[in-house]
Amino acid sequence: MKSLLKYFRGLRLACVLAPAFKLTEALLELFVPVLVARMIDVGIYGDGGNPYIIKQALLMLALGAAGLLLAVTAQYFSARAATGFSRRIRSAAYENVQTWSYSQLDSFGVPSVITRLTGDCDRIQSGVNLTLRLLLRSPFVVFGSVIAALSIDRQSSLVFFGAVPVLMLIVFGVMLVSIKLYGKVQSYLDKITKSAEDCSLPPPISSSTRRRCC
Repeated sequence: MKSLLKYFRGLRLACVLAPAFKLTEALLELFVPVLVARMIDVGIYGDGGNPYIIKQALLMLALGAAGLLLAVTAQYFSARAATGFSRRIRSAAYENVQTWSYSQLDSFGVPSVITRLTGDCDRIQSGVNLTLRLLLRSPFVVFGSVIAALSIDRQSSLVFFGAVPVLMLIVFGVMLVSIKLYGKVQSYLDKITKSAEDCSLPPPISSSTRRRCC
């Protein structure tokens, strides 16, 4: 993993700004249920009335617009970091393949090389993009939602303490199944690439045709 960090040179600012904007957007989202609770407690059941409800609604619209701007900005920086990283990985892998001997290339397989330079690099790009946008945001939203629920209604927030572990088990279960299926998908992609390569080759010249040509 340390050997891959060098490909982030020049992209570290984007790698920092992308999750920073995403966490700020998530923080603004966590204020929405608090505002809704205040609209109900103060605006409807309290003495705030319609002016307070309208004020809170406008504040929610402002938070939504700011969250949209932050999300677009975070997506820009994460996409920039992911595409730059995958481009450097693809170039380094291609340069490494050029140093192989024919025996090494045959042992590894041309279809596998093509799959690694195309499909695998695209998956790396998607992985970096999702990591910068969601990996840090998801735990922040989960625990932030629990804290927001505790601040609104402690008794009702107990549901989160039972739902969060169940959701974590489901997510990890899906991840384990996906890891096992990924190897099968890679072998199928190699077979598809090999079939496409065989179909693109010209048919072999028979001996009778060769004699006629001579």
